Amino acid sequence: MKHIIEALDQRREAARLGGGQKRIDAQHARGKLTARERIELLLDHGSFEEFDMFVQHRATDFGMDKGEKIPADGVVTGWGTINGRTVYVFAKDFTVFGGSLSETHAQKIMKIQDMALKNRAPIIGLFDAGGARIQEGVAALGGYGEVFQRNVLASGVIPQISLIMGPCAGGDVYSPAMTDFIFMVRDTSYMFVTGPDVVKTVTNETVTAEELGGASVHTTKSSIADRGYDNDVEALLQMRRLIDFLPSSNTDEAPEWPTFDDAERYDHSLDTLVPDNPNKPYDVKELITKVVDEGDFFEIQEAHAKNIVVGFGRMEGRTVGIVANQPMVLAGVLDIDASRKAARFVRFCDCFSIPIVTFVDVPGFLPGTAQEYGGLIKHGAKLLFAYAEATVPKVTVITRKAFGGAYDVMASKHLRGDVNYAWPSAQIAVMGAKGAVEIIFRQDIGDSEKIAARTKEYEDRFLSPFVAAERGYIDEVIQPYGTRKRVARALAMLRHKELENPWKKHDNIPL
Repeated sequence: MKHIIEALDQRREAARLGGGQKRIDAQHARGKLTARERIELLLDHGSFEEFDMFVQHRATDFGMDKGEKIPADGVVTGWGTINGRTVYVFAKDFTVFGGSLSETHAQKIMKIQDMALKNRAPIIGLFDAGGARIQEGVAALGGYGEVFQRNVLASGVIPQISLIMGPCAGGDVYSPAMTDFIFMVRDTSYMFVTGPDVVKTVTNETVTAEELGGASVHTTKSSIADRGYDNDVEALLQMRRLIDFLPSSNTDEAPEWPTFDDAERYDHSLDTLVPDNPNKPYDVKELITKVVDEGDFFEIQEAHAKNIVVGFGRMEGRTVGIVANQPMVLAGVLDIDASRKAARFVRFCDCFSIPIVTFVDVPGFLPGTAQEYGGLIKHGAKLLFAYAEATVPKVTVITRKAFGGAYDVMASKHLRGDVNYAWPSAQIAVMGAKGAVEIIFRQDIGDSEKIAARTKEYEDRFLSPFVAAERGYIDEVIQPYGTRKRVARALAMLRHKELENPWKKHDNIPL
């Protein structure tokens, strides 16, 4: 028996070496960790249980049957825990056939996807691979299709997270694209459908891999990636932090963590956050960090569409989704990118029963031909649709401007907002005073005294929260310093909210 046990240990040791020490050293030389090193950092120490360690490819074409067969076949799969909570994981191993996907490689991923869905736990994919294994042809493509199908079935049921830690090209990019969040590592990871060589051949463009699909591109321009990190270690530790905010599935409540932050804490610095000049900006992130527990805010897509801020925080230890207009960028206006970014985030929160807190300071939608030609109407409707569809608790605080259709869109009472507060500085109107007066009193435009008087009259009548409060569109005008207490109490009151939309196979959101 002893020699059998020793033989097992030797086989395991060989499998853990992947493509061999030389390729491991090459991986380290690029500033990257190996697949198993990444999993060890991501999961609680000693919690990883690996599956299918001895799986090998079965390809026979192009001399593959005579070549080397490396155990695990380029992907490490299994499960473990993050702060004691079960997660499933697969990590592409670049040291084995460049992490390329074969038929058996795909079957390993499919098995883990099926287990995650069946057992209702998050799945995290660590990508570092060169696409399909060309020698296997359509068998590899079939494998991709099976993985994609499972991504779709798991969507909205369990959280799916993709971490791009090296090359991710061709068919490999579409699985992450269908997951809930994509994160990248700067300078060592990139994503594209076709690489620089093909681009050069087809379009005659000369472009590097970083310029074509690096983290800098996908976190700012394309919005494909939600955040970029400086190295493997930071990325993996931040994934642990993100998982702590998320429920295990759509039937579980969000995790509740101990907090030492008093829910009834007042913060008088918020009384002076909004400047007296209505055209002067302020940083809404200051408001967010002063309201959530311990100032802990995990921002999503921080480098893209900066005129809106989205991310996760906690109130009384329970996860909430935060959506906030950012007056520091484009005065917090809603445009195409901001609408898409916030709509996707709101829908994620609704999928997983995460309450949504919205801070509103929005002068309207961004005008101009670029926006109209780009489809602002339909993209703006995505955010409107997302808020209107959401059945989770929705608490809204209007801090300053809430003008035009953007007032309606930002979780207003009319879109089934549960509790809608306003600060005394709130201005709720069809448009700003200057523009409104120039339309209503067009005949007085040449008379500066009359225009000034009319502007003052309009401001007194409409640019305050009380007209909306008189109609019940605002539940209460609150003191800024008490925002945390009021939001926390509202969320506690809404904890057992039940609301169901009419039955449908699925909706038809304006994509």
